[in-house]
Amino acid sequence: MMTAATPHETDPVALTQALIRCPSVTPEDAGALEVLEVLLENAGFACHRLTFTEEGTAPVHNLFARIGEGGPHLCFAGHTDVVPPGDEAAWLHPPFEAVIDHGVLYGRGAADMKSGVAAFAAAAVDWARAHLENGRPLPGSVSLLITGDEEGPAINGTRKVLAWLQQQGHLPDAALVGEPTCSEELGDTIKNGRRGSINLFITAEGVQGHTAYPEKALNPVHALARLVDRMASARLDEGTDHFQPSTVAFSTFDVGNPATNVIPAQAKAVCNVRFNTLHTGADIERWAHVLAEEVARETGARFFIDAVISGEAFITEGGPIVDVVRKAVQAETGLTPALSTGGGTSDARFIRQYCPVVEFGVVNETIHQVNERVPVEDIKRLKRIYARVIDLFMNSEQT
Repeated sequence: MMTAATPHETDPVALTQALIRCPSVTPEDAGALEVLEVLLENAGFACHRLTFTEEGTAPVHNLFARIGEGGPHLCFAGHTDVVPPGDEAAWLHPPFEAVIDHGVLYGRGAADMKSGVAAFAAAAVDWARAHLENGRPLPGSVSLLITGDEEGPAINGTRKVLAWLQQQGHLPDAALVGEPTCSEELGDTIKNGRRGSINLFITAEGVQGHTAYPEKALNPVHALARLVDRMASARLDEGTDHFQPSTVAFSTFDVGNPATNVIPAQAKAVCNVRFNTLHTGADIERWAHVLAEEVARETGARFFIDAVISGEAFITEGGPIVDVVRKAVQAETGLTPALSTGGGTSDARFIRQYCPVVEFGVVNETIHQVNERVPVEDIKRLKRIYARVIDLFMNSEQT
């Protein structure tokens, strides 16, 4: 296991390397939270290790750390779990060795998102020490919410930690998630919202029969194909000022029929809909049922739809956290970051139910890829941006 960071380790590059060397593929922690806990406890943060599980799921380890008792209270949120490395032989450098090559740090989690966690942990520790070691009172509170369940089912991670924070009186005034948000260079994009996501598991049932006598069967493949086409051809909306039009994408169409002369009794498909704030997950589910009922009347097939909502669409249009992050990015990079709601989902979808939240982190070009990497200088600059965010937030008007 990787040796924990030393008490005064606030070099964000070294801290990122220490985290990468913990092979924390979901749901394994592999010592990543210990690296952070040692650093934070030695800086005076009150740390809470929170482990949650449910029947049929693996235990997930989480960390909440806070320094300060009053407001304003800013929370940095992120995850130390990573996706599998894939073909390790295809990597330029081993995925968990955190090698720096020509000024670029390679490793699984380098961009998504151990560099972000390292940068905001280092910035928070420096901020706390600057006040406490000089005998100055803290002007507010800074906390870190770190989960090991973001890349997994997201059942036993941030969602449950937030419920615990509410029970314990630790809810922040605003949160910044350190996900990799930038497209081409550090500072070009802030995520101030996310599309909603719903998966629809569709089953069509008919009557099995011989392909030579289709009139004696009821072919569910034909019925499901009609529904798939109708759903995929639909235009749900034209988008909004903050969101692109909602999208429909089918990922599978399965029959599982090895015989060429048998009409099957059942066919299945899975559809993902990414939707904007013009809809809710329940709206999309109802829409799918309406279309399925139409096709059922036309074909005689029966449809069953199971819906799983990963998150609802949300937007943080303004307020202190948006203004503060924008100013901090501009001051450090000279860029005016675009506000974006594109991409997939993140744990911000849970946080937004409790407080305003935005996301900002490194360039996301290589996330989940072989040879995931991030320039060393970007990690250093990210820490400086987060440090500015803390200072600005402590002096902002909380509304």
